[in-house]
Amino acid sequence: MPGRRKTRTRTKVLWFARLEYRFHSWRERRARARGLRPTVTPFPGYASSSWVRVLGRVLIVPPGAGGRSAEQTGVRGWRSFVAIPVGYAQVTVMIGGERHDVVADRGGVIDTVVPATLDPGWHEFTVSVENGDPIQTRAFVVGPEVRFGIVSDVDDTVMVTALPRPLVAAWNSFVVDEHARQPVPGMAVMLERVARDRPGSPVIYLSTGAWNVAPTLMRFLRRHVFPPGAMLLTDWGPTHDRWFRSGPEHKLANLRRLAAEFPAVKWLLVGDDGQHDEAIYTTFASEHPRNVAAVAIRRLSPAEAVLAGGRSVVDDHTAADVPWVTDSDGAGLLEGLADVGVVTD
Repeated sequence: MPGRRKTRTRTKVLWFARLEYRFHSWRERRARARGLRPTVTPFPGYASSSWVRVLGRVLIVPPGAGGRSAEQTGVRGWRSFVAIPVGYAQVTVMIGGERHDVVADRGGVIDTVVPATLDPGWHEFTVSVENGDPIQTRAFVVGPEVRFGIVSDVDDTVMVTALPRPLVAAWNSFVVDEHARQPVPGMAVMLERVARDRPGSPVIYLSTGAWNVAPTLMRFLRRHVFPPGAMLLTDWGPTHDRWFRSGPEHKLANLRRLAAEFPAVKWLLVGDDGQHDEAIYTTFASEHPRNVAAVAIRRLSPAEAVLAGGRSVVDDHTAADVPWVTDSDGAGLLEGLADVGVVTD
């Protein structure tokens, strides 16, 4: 019976998710018994003039790695994955002189919206857990007059990773730090030029990577002079109905959320043709054509396409009247965006 098989599968996944939570709870108790305490690793968020999306994660980290922002914490790949997530932690957010008490999810991830009245631009605020030292983080406030924004993929779009190849992915995630990772040629210049051409525009890095690698990713972006932006990653592991979270669903859900939160903003969507970006952007553009300014797709080299598991097969982009630009690097994409009027010559 198909229905019965589906129910059994969901039951097994739900059981495994509970087991994962119990395992982390056991690790948390042992760490607290040794005198270790949780801290918040915050990530840059975004906001409107009346609310802020606060992002971060509550972890028990090795001694000496806490009390700093995610961009300052020097925890290399594999250490970030063995840090202990603190599920359902009570977190205090201080922003605009107001205190907000929020709760992390089962995996210690903070992804919540709090009210705040702020002017456009970057704003700093603090987060803390269990009366610990406040840790500074920030969010970019999108002004009510802004009509343009940038959403960019990360893997093989701004950073050469060949992520789907298991051994390379493991090496990049668990061993290599940001100094050894290579940027895609010209992509930092392209994103910086577009952002500079549209003052006040938000930049959002939307990736299927795990929150564990966010500190390394933020240091990489800063080192290679990419424009600062909010981070929207995901949490690895089981959910209530699947063994691992769906990367395409994560991206599409966040794009739809941005369209609902900023209905007047048109987004430049930047990705690559390695796997799902073209299909995701095609779906979103057909659903929300008024929220897409253009799509810029980086073409992988033949070698990169092999490492990435092939290319996407979306050839029909006529579902919405949206300009599509493709090239192999940032310089070519920038030239194409100038041709379609997204940036000035």
